[in-house]
Amino acid sequence: MSDPARPADECGSRKRVTNYGTGRTALLDAAVRVVARGGLRKLTYRAVAEEAGVTHGLVVHHFGSRDALIEESVNHAIRSSLRVNALNTGTGTARDFAADLGAMVASGPDVQAFQYELLLEARRRPELMPQLRALYEEYFDAAQRELSRALARPVERGLSRLVFAALEGLVLHQLVFGEREVTEEALTELRALLARLSDEDTDHPAEG
Repeated sequence: MSDPARPADECGSRKRVTNYGTGRTALLDAAVRVVARGGLRKLTYRAVAEEAGVTHGLVVHHFGSRDALIEESVNHAIRSSLRVNALNTGTGTARDFAADLGAMVASGPDVQAFQYELLLEARRRPELMPQLRALYEEYFDAAQRELSRALARPVERGLSRLVFAALEGLVLHQLVFGEREVTEEALTELRALLARLSDEDTDHPAEG
């Protein structure tokens, strides 16, 4: 998810920053930015080299083939995303469910944009689906786990997927439109709904 109010030189005639470093991780970070800006089809040796401010040959040296560059970029983005998964934060109560969602989008827009590009590209490249499915299974499990903690009871898949879909929609909208304050307002409403649901479960426990 990105800030839509980027300076003009970041679109079209974008100025390349040349101080990201030349190590493998720095090149993978550059690859994520390339994909976030132009889609997976724009991921080439030359584009990564230009983004990172290094030579074309250095990128070739590190990755060997475009397929290897794509695979390692996907893995790198997935690892980065899971490290900052906003569903794994908070105290396990409804009042701070997904507490860091807005901050996650604001601090890592390129990784979030990369994921959405990957979702679209997986429809055209089925070989990407296993990695994408594994990533989203982690998200689904985290959503179900954190909802179960917040409601103090096991949560069925349908409810956890419904809540996850709401969160993913907020991520996408903040990525495209900015407006982090709208994300926070929506999260406040979601937490209130979860709190009411938790209270109802307490008042009317399921019969054993």
